[in-house]
Amino acid sequence: MSQRMVKCVKLGRELPGLEEPPWSGELGQRIYDHVSQEAWNRWLDYLRMLINEYRLAPATKEAQEFIAQQMERFFFGEGSDPPPGYVPPRG
Repeated sequence: MSQRMVKCVKLGRELPGLEEPPWSGELGQRIYDHVSQEAWNRWLDYLRMLINEYRLAPATKEAQEFIAQQMERFFFGEGSDPPPGYVPPRG
């Protein structure tokens, strides 16, 4: 079976795509259609940081709405800003 390729909106080149939409609704479909697996993996790393820094409870509706907004900005907008005062780990 051949790998599905997409023109990745985040990385700007043709790369292997996701196997299925990673989020429900229209946003999930847009990500499936336009985001590579590599860019999605970068988002997951960024999402872990957001969850930790903002102490999000991903099961809550409020956290899911925040995550969707950040995902939209990360892939299709001006980019997602790190939390105020965030200092990346060294090493």
